[in-house]
Amino acid sequence: MSKKKEIKTNAMRLLDTMKIPYEQHTYECKEFKDGLQIADTMGQPYEKVFKTLVAVGSSKDYYVFVIPIAKELDLKKAARIVGEKSMDMLPVKEINRVTGYIRGGCTSIGMKKQYVTRIDDSAAPQTTIIVSGGSLGSQIELAPDDLVRATGAEYADLVKQDAS
Repeated sequence: MSKKKEIKTNAMRLLDTMKIPYEQHTYECKEFKDGLQIADTMGQPYEKVFKTLVAVGSSKDYYVFVIPIAKELDLKKAARIVGEKSMDMLPVKEINRVTGYIRGGCTSIGMKKQYVTRIDDSAAPQTTIIVSGGSLGSQIELAPDDLVRATGAEYADLVKQDAS
């Protein structure tokens, strides 16, 4: 009986080095899937699965935002929170150059450089959340405060409010 070799990403190696506990989830993935598809594939509630977005401020500095998969980043709030005049999403074609990760495998843990990172405050009260594991088909489940510790992040109100 052969055991399938577990593939470690940069994010997982960093968590191991920091002695931060996590659970790796894998799923079949040959091409980019959005967060909702991933949550459905894994049978996870949307509120527990978070996506990692990279934006660039008017200063040309990069910022990382971790928000629930079913929500949209409020760029005005995000800019205000990090002290920028304005903020735009990083073009998809630049993700690998800036982060070292690919679209669909981008995580705030273990990027090429440690950027200012904010995690939506809806993560804080949860026991665990799920974020990208650093490659397609890989997710990491960990305590939100451990994600804060691994990335030097802070919690903030980042998402657009649903119109009632």
